[in-house]
Amino acid sequence: MKAYVFPGQGAQFSGMGKDLFENSIRAKEMFLQANEILGFDITKIMFEGSDEELKETKVTQPAIFLHSVILAAVLGDDFEPDMVAGHSLGEFSALVASKVLTFEDGLKLVYKRALAMQKACEAAPSTMAAILGLEDSIVEELCADVDGIVVPANYNCPGQLVISGEIAAVEKACQLATEKGAKRALILQVGGAFHSPLMEPARAELAAAIEATTFYDGMCPIYQNVNAKATTDKAIIQQNLIDQLTAPVRWTQTMEQMIADGCNEVVEVGPGKVLQGLFKKVDRKFATASAEVKSAE
Repeated sequence: MKAYVFPGQGAQFSGMGKDLFENSIRAKEMFLQANEILGFDITKIMFEGSDEELKETKVTQPAIFLHSVILAAVLGDDFEPDMVAGHSLGEFSALVASKVLTFEDGLKLVYKRALAMQKACEAAPSTMAAILGLEDSIVEELCADVDGIVVPANYNCPGQLVISGEIAAVEKACQLATEKGAKRALILQVGGAFHSPLMEPARAELAAAIEATTFYDGMCPIYQNVNAKATTDKAIIQQNLIDQLTAPVRWTQTMEQMIADGCNEVVEVGPGKVLQGLFKKVDRKFATASAEVKSAE
């Protein structure tokens, strides 16, 4: 069984999607439509922007989304998933690619999500940190022992858990993790505390938009971040998308569940190869690939 997976924030790079724009009429039409929907020239930033410009949440999220969903669209009949999943933002890409959301609705939701998250970050200075080389349960315990807000945010793979919260609390948790024998406890260069209670204002803002959006029956089940379970139920998909902003991304559990359900091949759709690397951490021999367009239109 083949899974298609979609990356999240951090996979962006200058020049992303330019080859699609130049070699596919369908891609060009979608990129130009995106500029109209967003009301600014995101293609120019994607193709020519600096790393700093691309790092802004309100640019990063729609840029990665566009790269992923346009690549999936250009694959055409070659896009044949038995299951899909996306890491954080990538969940929206997965839903559009598998026809649960339209391209326009997906892009509007992603942009609204990005703006709401950026606003929440500016309202409460906060950060995230990667803890490497500790059991998840140990990281969970030390977060619980720290005063202030710090929580597990991204279960990326065995031995790699990202925490999120108030700056002082995250720094204290890093110190405790080092004392417990973590290989690394590294503060990340991010805009704020994603997937933590500090994203509650963004969650409330996004909920109204998601509830007002039409969701359709998709091509296949989606494994969602909140509970790592497969579903095709539209009401559950909507609620999980809302909850995702303040809940951890259970990517380790998602990979394990996909494999348990018969997945033996993963194709990453979008910029970078981060998710392929995470699957290899679960099983070094696991078959992974990047989505590629066989020939220009």
